[in-house]
Amino acid sequence: MPGTVAAPRGGLLRDLHRRYETVRDALSRIDKAAEGLGLPDISSRLIEGNGTSDQRGPEVQYLEIFAVSLATHQMLIAEGVEPIAIVGQSIGELWALAAAGHLSVEDAARLAVARSQALTRHSWKGKMLAVGVDGRRAESLAGLIDHPDLVLACENAPRQSVISGPEELIRHVERVADTLGWPSLPLDVPHPTHTPAMAGAARELRATAPRVAYGSGRWRVRSPWLGRDVADDDPVDLVAGALTARVAMLHTVRELHAAGADAFVECGEWPVVTKFVESSIPGVRCVVPLSDSDPVGAVRALAEDSTAIGAFRSRLPARPSERLLPSARVSAPEPDGPASPLTVAVTVAEAPTPATAVATPAPLESYAEPTAAATAATTAAATAAVASIAPSPTVTSVAQAATATPVAPPAAVAPPSAGLDYETVLTELRTLYGDFLGYPPDLLGEDDGLESELGVESLKQVTLLGRVSDRYDLPDLRSNSSLLTVGTLRRIAESVVQGRAEAAG
Repeated sequence: MPGTVAAPRGGLLRDLHRRYETVRDALSRIDKAAEGLGLPDISSRLIEGNGTSDQRGPEVQYLEIFAVSLATHQMLIAEGVEPIAIVGQSIGELWALAAAGHLSVEDAARLAVARSQALTRHSWKGKMLAVGVDGRRAESLAGLIDHPDLVLACENAPRQSVISGPEELIRHVERVADTLGWPSLPLDVPHPTHTPAMAGAARELRATAPRVAYGSGRWRVRSPWLGRDVADDDPVDLVAGALTARVAMLHTVRELHAAGADAFVECGEWPVVTKFVESSIPGVRCVVPLSDSDPVGAVRALAEDSTAIGAFRSRLPARPSERLLPSARVSAPEPDGPASPLTVAVTVAEAPTPATAVATPAPLESYAEPTAAATAATTAAATAAVASIAPSPTVTSVAQAATATPVAPPAAVAPPSAGLDYETVLTELRTLYGDFLGYPPDLLGEDDGLESELGVESLKQVTLLGRVSDRYDLPDLRSNSSLLTVGTLRRIAESVVQGRAEAAG
């Protein structure tokens, strides 16, 4: 049940609304709450509409995501999937509390809107940046600048963290990460959170938010920022406290797995948190029903198949990763004894990016030990990047620690062809992307969505787009966010051809 992610597609819940009475009831209750708050109808676009959101403001976006999350949860329950715990991250904890029965649907919707309005009133020039390193390195990176509001906000996976802080300082952090060779991606969220800068908004929310009744609930709700199950905590305090707290999804996922969770189900439109799960616990079963061509079938398969522990299909069928040679596939191990019951942790989680799902970047395929001179040069460049901001005697030592993990050089690629026609560029891009991702180039379709169909996480796309930019000498290509949000090889090739033509002109 994601919090701040992209607005859902129109018509996404049409089939679920038709099939399940509980889904119809949940959507009706969200609509009723929205009407009482002076907001437009929430469910009609999700049931009947086409296209994307009409940008009616963050409150509507949050409630639409709530609707999708709750509808998916109701489908799971109707089909016999019994969660052992529900996990929420940031505002996703509200969805979790409602799904578990601790809060009414109406109260959760009202509190979500109150949170959004408090953050809007407290508007500040903040930003969140996903960085493809572990939490320790990300925290050291933020510490280079030493500002109280610039902090490690989220530990999502072994190699994916989020830093939150003032926009100007985030730009400096991004430059340092680039110097160190760490992939990074600014997150386009309506309200940057999980930083002490949100203390004022948290105080306002505690003072003005409507108090809501708290029930016993049917399922456990695990809080990644509290580090424990939600007990009789006041819901308003929970939501307010999360605004300034660090979110430890990595540790929460591992704790649930250690406690017996064999499968994780994401109650959102796309695989977001399940990518963190797969990176944190290799081989675990992950299901994202709404990203499957047959959502109901995927849930029924999960409910019926309680014996196959290990890899599980969590992407749309017939994608390149499923058309690779047999050696590239992962098979579930054969059970040694009697089948054990399947335990499921439903991830009700926020990934802080509405444009694309940000997930864990894989290490580069090749690795070369850098020379002492190269390491010294990287350290000096990183130190210089922050020296003007935080002239501290600790900068050099922290930067040296940050460079302890050498950066692999980009794969060798031949110089660009003299004739930059579309077909030539497309062929070169297929080779570049295929070598990096481990895909045979001829299986990379020019119209396959890099994120939605090929499963290329956003941070990997940042790295690859940087290589394309360098290869064709098109620096503006790096800042073309549309090539990340709805990227295909066709769009990238066309942008390269157009960019080179404009440069030549």
